[in-house]
Amino acid sequence: MAERKAFLLRIDPAVLEAVQRWANDDLRSLNAQVEFLLRAAVRKAGRLKTDGEPNKS
Repeated sequence: MAERKAFLLRIDPAVLEAVQRWANDDLRSLNAQVEFLLRAAVRKAGRLKTDGEPNKS
């Protein structure tokens, strides 16, 4: 498994609560749900190669 890096995230409490509910519905941890959403967003934006390396742009 690839190395993971920790970071502090400041987030609106309502957004956090909504993402937590979504994670619960999908049977994921909050952390896994945030990573899932971020991966989907960067993939959709064309900023993530298929091998998981970010595009240089």
